[in-house]
Amino acid sequence: MGKRILVLDDNQDILDIVQETLMYEDFEVQSTSRSDAVVSLAETFIPDLVILDYRVAGLNGGELCMQFKSHPRFKNIPVIIYSAYINNNSELYAYGCDAIINKPFDLTELVEKVNSLL
Repeated sequence: MGKRILVLDDNQDILDIVQETLMYEDFEVQSTSRSDAVVSLAETFIPDLVILDYRVAGLNGGELCMQFKSHPRFKNIPVIIYSAYINNNSELYAYGCDAIINKPFDLTELVEKVNSLL
């Protein structure tokens, strides 16, 4: 298996498509629809990259990104945030993410962004 990617999205259809696409590209993927499970999953899965949906129940993707970037073990792991609800990318970059993808997104764009960060 290749690099490990952790994905959060509360839309199961998007989660399935992203996971399937990344697995097809030989990434090992762990996914969840629950924001409260992301950090504990990361502690056991040890991802090389994290993809977070911005708008989820509980902590949003930006707040989770800030948790990752302040965690000694995860601070150097690239984080991608994707969202359909952002008018200004600087709002998301303020959370410390390494890349932003606007929804709806092309799966090719997702794979290219992931590969560029790894």
